[in-house]
Amino acid sequence: MKDQQGSNRNSSGVIASVAAAVVAVSGGVAWLTWQSSNPPTPSNPTNTVKQPGDPKTALPGNEKTANVYWLKPTEKSFNLVPQPVKIAATQPNQVLETAFQSLLAGPTEGTDSTTIPKGTKLLGLKAENDQVRVNLSQDFTSGGGSSSMMGRIGQVVFTATTLNPNAKVYVDVEGKPLTVLGGEGVELEQPLTRSSFKNNYPL
Repeated sequence: MKDQQGSNRNSSGVIASVAAAVVAVSGGVAWLTWQSSNPPTPSNPTNTVKQPGDPKTALPGNEKTANVYWLKPTEKSFNLVPQPVKIAATQPNQVLETAFQSLLAGPTEGTDSTTIPKGTKLLGLKAENDQVRVNLSQDFTSGGGSSSMMGRIGQVVFTATTLNPNAKVYVDVEGKPLTVLGGEGVELEQPLTRSSFKNNYPL
């Protein structure tokens, strides 16, 4: 009788031990599962936030087409010809800024040319209320005769108005309005438009 009671007690102890082990293992699995689905918060969350000036990934549907204008030689002069450029726009003015970067880099193929001096930089651009203000480096005014000067002004005006053909364009050099261009003294009456350019500065 005593042996039977001792045996029962031993069996109960074994069952209790096994149950405790199962509970412990289950708890560990549950804890690991919770950890994997709830990763720890970074100690410095600001490192993952993009600053306002950081480049942003373009979203689908934000791609726009702008025209960069080159000069195509004719028998006696030049014609302004557009080259479409697809640009992923994420910020205001970015389309025109990117178009001007392509313009200042110069043509890469074909027979089109540019009279904008190599090394000219875009110092600033702002498009607002049907007006576009372009600020270029001093290199823009160097070299070339009157035909070259009028050609480069045409490239700037037409590229600046690619999104709004009726916009008024103001051209600055080193932050100051450009009134006379080149050694031959081509006078500019600002603001410039496509219409005023065709009437006053024939190529």
